[in-house]
Amino acid sequence: MDIVTTSRLDNDVVRRVAALVPWMQQHAAQLDATSTFPTHEIAALHAAGVLDLPLPAAAGRLSTYPPDTLADRMAAVLMQVGRGSLAVGRIIEAHMNARHLIARYGVPEQKIVAARDARRGELFALWVTDPPPNGRATNGLRMAFTANGVRLTGRKMFCSAAGHATRAVVTATNRDGEPQMLVVPLQRDERVEHLPAPLQGMRATATGAVDFDGCLLPLGACLGDPGDYMREPDFSAGAWRTSAVTVGGLCSLLALALAQLEAAGRRENAHQLQRLGSAMIACETSHLWLRQAARMGEDHSASPDHVVAYVGLARIAIETACLDAMQAVQRSLGLSAFCLGNPVERICRDLGTYLRQPAPDEVLTEAAAYFGREPTAQWP
Repeated sequence: MDIVTTSRLDNDVVRRVAALVPWMQQHAAQLDATSTFPTHEIAALHAAGVLDLPLPAAAGRLSTYPPDTLADRMAAVLMQVGRGSLAVGRIIEAHMNARHLIARYGVPEQKIVAARDARRGELFALWVTDPPPNGRATNGLRMAFTANGVRLTGRKMFCSAAGHATRAVVTATNRDGEPQMLVVPLQRDERVEHLPAPLQGMRATATGAVDFDGCLLPLGACLGDPGDYMREPDFSAGAWRTSAVTVGGLCSLLALALAQLEAAGRRENAHQLQRLGSAMIACETSHLWLRQAARMGEDHSASPDHVVAYVGLARIAIETACLDAMQAVQRSLGLSAFCLGNPVERICRDLGTYLRQPAPDEVLTEAAAYFGREPTAQWP
């Protein structure tokens, strides 16, 4: 059975999500102020067809939908969700990342169950960050095979949608010290702990710690082989989905800046126009990088090294564009951009937090090294 052709795949999903953007924007401030999980937004996006959006990795050999079409649609959906709320976008991005890993590395039964669960509205999460070592001991997630299945001990940190996700893809260290992915079913509010210190931004993502001590799973919970989570190009190429959400946040930020400068009668000032023009260039540059990075990241016929390098450059280009645009907007609006209650302040705080993805310097230098070694490598 081809999972893609039996799922909802239509050209209206982007339109339906775009129609939800103003509503999500109106609710974002209250969710941020109270650190409330966006339950209604997730339900609305499920109704719009987002939770079971067909993924390129799940496209069967006989699928009539080429990977480029699916990648374009996924990028558009993630960008629209990011326009509405970066916190909601982070949750949906993690949901898609987890589904992607199951589609790539799961056995047929796991793929069928995941597709069914997504259609039913189960929210997936991806939790891979271990707590820092406590002295010589580690609190990171570990696994051991027993006569009854797989027993887990330890915790995960920075878990978005903790207490709300009902299916989590996690990494646990096996006896040989290798990371093994597992699919863990959860009940709401199960095993959740608060972080030692809350994050400054992305407050509505319900980011917390999850304690898995004593959790017993069947052997069928193991996803792929040990080390598959780190396998390229999937490990690095998935960064394009994060970038898609941040591009949506950047679009929203720029629209707000224009509206606020217009309301203040300052939009036509030459210095403001210069900053606005720079921010517009950054926004359009991000769109161009994103479109190609999405297609490249989902093209598993391409060279893995090339995919990793290209998506890495795209990630850094979009991160730089967002940071530059944030600075331009803050300088244009002045202190009002830092006032609580101004959506510009919240978006900058969320965007600044979301952009703190791992090892940006390493990503950039390794991508540059690849293209330096491969002078004949064609840019897509």
